[in-house]
Amino acid sequence: MTAHLPILEAFVKLGNYLTDFCEYSYENPSEKHANFEMVITQAQQQNGWFTRENILFALKQWSALLTDGNLKQWLSNYNLNDGQTPKTIGIVMAGNIPMVGFHDFLSVLCSGNKVLAKLSSNDKALLPYITQYLIEQEPLLAERIEFTEGKLEDFDAVIATGSNNTSRYFEYYFGKKPNIIRKNRNSVAVLTGNETQKELKALGEDIFRYYGLGCRNVSKIYVPRTYDFDLFFKAIFEHGAIIHQHKYANNYDYNKAVYLMSNFKIRDNGFLIVKEDESFASPIATLFYSYYESEDELRNHLKDNETQIQCVVSSRKGLGDVPFGETQMPKLHEYADGVDTMEFLLQL
Repeated sequence: MTAHLPILEAFVKLGNYLTDFCEYSYENPSEKHANFEMVITQAQQQNGWFTRENILFALKQWSALLTDGNLKQWLSNYNLNDGQTPKTIGIVMAGNIPMVGFHDFLSVLCSGNKVLAKLSSNDKALLPYITQYLIEQEPLLAERIEFTEGKLEDFDAVIATGSNNTSRYFEYYFGKKPNIIRKNRNSVAVLTGNETQKELKALGEDIFRYYGLGCRNVSKIYVPRTYDFDLFFKAIFEHGAIIHQHKYANNYDYNKAVYLMSNFKIRDNGFLIVKEDESFASPIATLFYSYYESEDELRNHLKDNETQIQCVVSSRKGLGDVPFGETQMPKLHEYADGVDTMEFLLQL
């Protein structure tokens, strides 16, 4: 069965609206969409990491996903029941990248349930505006969407996204209700040394998009011992303008100073620090790397650490399932942490 059709149609109209907005506004602000432009300016003011370019990138990805064909294909995998009594699903949203909680928002509404959302203080402008647009297309949604500033109360289940530290808080408060609680994850890339410059250039997009703040950003690479880092640095050179973003530059300067004072051996090209490190979560403006001896060994290592990894980028089948340059373009069926949100909602 399909989701409640008017709700589905509202999201398709949203997709068309976002497509129209991005076409008019990608180069320069558009008078045609003055209200949305004001919201984007507000989002930038609230969060220094939310540049106009990154906000528009996120909106463009959603505009491509919210088509009638994509939504129906995604939902065709589930047995949706229009007649069930809606449950209230609390959503605690992260604020690391623009619109990061929108997939949960979409899933709850398409499953026939109600959204009770607590927005991150770092991303409070975009979703309320988009919600207002959706309600104009389908007034029923006014009864299905609520935002709260305070503590989540009166909910039947919860989806909470945060850090390893906040997950303990979430488990304490939400553990007695059905829940999906997400912790820190990072993405990695596996290089063989045979990548083309085009592939490595695309890897730069996986590393630098959203300044590396997303769980789908590549924060670590695995390379053979003979790897020539000059190939990598040459390919990502065009991303060098990122150093002109002051928050990114401050992190680069700070982390470089700490590493040098600690006598750590680093590689550096003027806008990215590359450091050998076993950890997955690298600081902003830093990329960790580890050597591997064989693909079998690496495959076992990735399997052993899968709870820390969001996705693996590689051109080698069996090592990674995400092509270079596509970490920030997940499809509707590609769920965070590999947990099927829709299936969770339908089993409540």
